[in-house]
Amino acid sequence: MKKYLILFIGIVFLVTLSACNNAGASEDLTTDDVVSAFKDAGLEAEEPKEMTKDDYGIAPMKADEGVRFLIPSLGEDSGGRIFTYENESDLDEMKEYYDTLGEETAMLFSWTIKHENVLVQINGDLEESKYNEYKSALENIGK
Repeated sequence: MKKYLILFIGIVFLVTLSACNNAGASEDLTTDDVVSAFKDAGLEAEEPKEMTKDDYGIAPMKADEGVRFLIPSLGEDSGGRIFTYENESDLDEMKEYYDTLGEETAMLFSWTIKHENVLVQINGDLEESKYNEYKSALENIGK
């Protein structure tokens, strides 16, 4: 009988502990979530398509998911990229990669936004005020 009581208490403890650990957990954002947030905010995020190795160019391919989208007002074939990551250090490495490129030469400047498990990289020709709208839309997902 004592053995069953200890087993029962152990199970209750594990279930309670498991529930507490999941209480504050949120689901990771997806590239679809980000595209929807941009469009809901009235921003351009046209023709989203899964990125290929050619879309990455010489950049590290560490993202779990990568989507390219167009911003037609910037011109033909201009827009941005949305990356999702499980590993925050990979996300930080990619952000640093794009930020460093922009510091080395103005021609390679691009805007980057990090939020939760998402990195957004947008063509540097986008006006700063418009960049801030994209940033706000991303940071307000789920609020």
